[in-house]
Amino acid sequence: MHTRAHTLIPTLGLLGLLLSGGAQAEERPLQARLDQVIDQALADKRLVGTVVLVAQDGKLVYHRAAGLADREAQTPMREDALFRLASMSKPLVSAAALALVDQGKLSLDAPITRWLPSFQPPLPDGQPAVITVRQLLTHTAGLSYGFLQPAEGPYLKAQVSDGMDAPELGLEENLRRIASVPLSFAPGSRWQYSVAIDVLGAVVAQAAGAPLPKAVERLVTKPLRMPDTGFSVRAKARLATPYTDGKPEPVRMGELQVVPVAANGAAVRFVPGRAFDARAFPSGGAGMVGTAGDFLKFLEAIRKGGAPVVKPATAAQMMANQVGALETQGPGWGFGFGGAVLGDPARAKSVQSAGTWQWGGAYGHSWFVDPERRLTVVALTNTSFEGMSGAFPAALIQALYPTPTP
Repeated sequence: MHTRAHTLIPTLGLLGLLLSGGAQAEERPLQARLDQVIDQALADKRLVGTVVLVAQDGKLVYHRAAGLADREAQTPMREDALFRLASMSKPLVSAAALALVDQGKLSLDAPITRWLPSFQPPLPDGQPAVITVRQLLTHTAGLSYGFLQPAEGPYLKAQVSDGMDAPELGLEENLRRIASVPLSFAPGSRWQYSVAIDVLGAVVAQAAGAPLPKAVERLVTKPLRMPDTGFSVRAKARLATPYTDGKPEPVRMGELQVVPVAANGAAVRFVPGRAFDARAFPSGGAGMVGTAGDFLKFLEAIRKGGAPVVKPATAAQMMANQVGALETQGPGWGFGFGGAVLGDPARAKSVQSAGTWQWGGAYGHSWFVDPERRLTVVALTNTSFEGMSGAFPAALIQALYPTPTP
């Protein structure tokens, strides 16, 4: 847990360490506090641009687009900017799967071979394994990610795509490559962030009787009136240009941007053009594009009980810990369906409420729902990894949970 690779698990849970210093005056208006965080990140050239939305009690209490959607063209960021969502695709695809569970077309504890007969990666000792839909949803299936492995790791050798590169690769071939690598552990025994939601996407497509993009549209985005969210770019002119962290300023991503994350050669491979490539398989874990406003609609729907996507009990399950005492993104954190769940704020050193549900995306995003405070926050940026796991999301949380003045 000490390599930089682990900061790529889109988490705010470890940010409590950054939140312990410096009381902020409670009387400062929310808008002023959040404006200062955004302005500082832009002034420090840690971010190129961002869209931040905050809903309280179901009402939008803060909304701002700031900075640039394209620095070189000097294109201002706008609130309806489109972003490559990366792992923010996961809760949307998870919700589609759970909608099928509610409809009786999927079963959480059924073997996924019911829908994907040929997907049978073996256990580390070569013995057969049984993976369930629930284990895919919770990242307890024994799968991994290439970016979490060293340069000569098994996923790299098998040329497995993490869902943000290899636009020429088909889904069936990527599933074959994943299944060719033995599992990292027996399903259900550990938690490991992974390509599980890419595999789940294939299960959803089979159970829904439609390609994943159509299934997600029918089950999630159309009922919620999320017109800008899907597996293709609806309006190219609104798509934010992606950047990666750099000094003295972020670096514009190239056709293939390989970003090292550990000394052992682990790296994230970004191919921004994948969003436009019709050959690219629909990655359930990382392949969607959308807006902050659309995603806020989705989160608010789940917070309020799930309609019209899933049943109230299912929405509650999404935001409840599903992995028992398994260690996930750090002490005090469990995992629900689609995101991490804060079980013990003291152990996590977090100012957020117990029950907070959150995740993010490697292109530079963070989001969370604090059900106790009826607070929902979406912060999309075009700067990776600062917008996901850097000082920016930590500072936003500090501004949203100010320390009362003694």
